[in-house]
Amino acid sequence: MATGTPAIDGSGASARFKRSRSRHLFEQLIGLSLFACAAVTVVTTVGIVAILLAEGLTFFTEISPLEFFTGTRWTPLFQSAGFGVLPLVNGTLIVALGASLVALPVGTLAAIYLSEYASPQIRSIIKPVLEVLAGIPTIVFGYFALTFITPFLKDTIFPEIGVFNALSGMIVVGIMTIPMVSSISDDSMRAVPQELREAAYGVGATKFEVVTRVTFPAALSGIVASYILAISRAIGETMAVTLAVGATPRMGFDILDSFQTMTAYIVNVSLGDTPQGTTEFRTIFAVALTLFAMTLLMNLISARVVQRYRERYE
Repeated sequence: MATGTPAIDGSGASARFKRSRSRHLFEQLIGLSLFACAAVTVVTTVGIVAILLAEGLTFFTEISPLEFFTGTRWTPLFQSAGFGVLPLVNGTLIVALGASLVALPVGTLAAIYLSEYASPQIRSIIKPVLEVLAGIPTIVFGYFALTFITPFLKDTIFPEIGVFNALSGMIVVGIMTIPMVSSISDDSMRAVPQELREAAYGVGATKFEVVTRVTFPAALSGIVASYILAISRAIGETMAVTLAVGATPRMGFDILDSFQTMTAYIVNVSLGDTPQGTTEFRTIFAVALTLFAMTLLMNLISARVVQRYRERYE
């Protein structure tokens, strides 16, 4: 009985080649689609920076940067114009620092409870509630400050408080940023290996000692990063402070009075009757460029802290 090599099915090999080629083309298409989605963020960032630089540098050809960054009178829309941005920076920092006094301790304690003390059942309730709090529109928080927090403060503690004031803005922005602090800090502490906790328990440490001397220090990089991101969020908050804090650019530290933040000024001017192409209109780009530089610096600090103090476990 004769034997020989089996005949090669040409049609089958051709079909397999076509399927392989189609699969390869499909994978390339998926890769290009994912790259395009990733590139959107880069292109958007570059576009924003380019617009801010173009309009901002045009503004600084008309107004001295020294006057802008050191002046204490901000009245660009008045007949006797003043272009000192320090009152806006002052209002922004007051609200951001006050909000951090609310958000950082409350958010940290909430994260410690969720990570170390809460049962799975309680955690499954509190964690989603905090996430829902983060999804509430900021303008709702602004009305909450205007219609509830300010009247409450006026009736119970500060009768002399104004309708628009920095204190209400601090409180409401602090409430808004609590979920950011608690969520990131909780994730950082839960990422600490359980073996470290068990080792501490093994040498007789109490629950409180494990939290304060093992878990919290081990997760410190993520916790500090959450602090910096929350402060950056408070600096860039817009609608809540526009409604709650007011529109009075001023120097000083009386939190019962009205101030104006950088974001609130941008909103007020962009919705007003200021003619485009004028120096007064370009102030919004100069202020936005300053705000962008401040938040960028905060984010760089956050990235540096995470890189410097990150704990790696194997």
